[in-house]
Amino acid sequence: MQYPEEFIKPFREELTRLRVEELGKPEAVVAAVQQSNGTLMIVVNSICGCAAGKARPGVAQALKHEVKPDRVATVFAGGDVEATAKARSYFTGYAPSSPSIGILKDGKLVYMMERWQIEGKGPAEISSDLISAFEQHCAN
Repeated sequence: MQYPEEFIKPFREELTRLRVEELGKPEAVVAAVQQSNGTLMIVVNSICGCAAGKARPGVAQALKHEVKPDRVATVFAGGDVEATAKARSYFTGYAPSSPSIGILKDGKLVYMMERWQIEGKGPAEISSDLISAFEQHCAN
């Protein structure tokens, strides 16, 4: 299902206010993956409650950590349908889920947080899991 832009705009802005780059087109996703040296985190954002109350706040907390991905981007499931499909194509071995968070290093998936790993946790736990992933995959 694709939602009207005016409906999803506030949900997008929760991440873009943090300087998370929007990848609204499939070409932008491909370019981000191909042009990212080091680590790229892609957040598959959505309108669901676990994105609003858990994933987005958890991402916001994690991005305050000193070690973080070189680049952070987002696609919006239900808004950027084709871009979301393209982002998910890099999440090899994982079923599509929203929200979800993948970290790629030099274009290869090294970490994945699926919806089922988000639903049962609060923002602090999600942040902690992401920080652990940052320290493992994003530290120089």
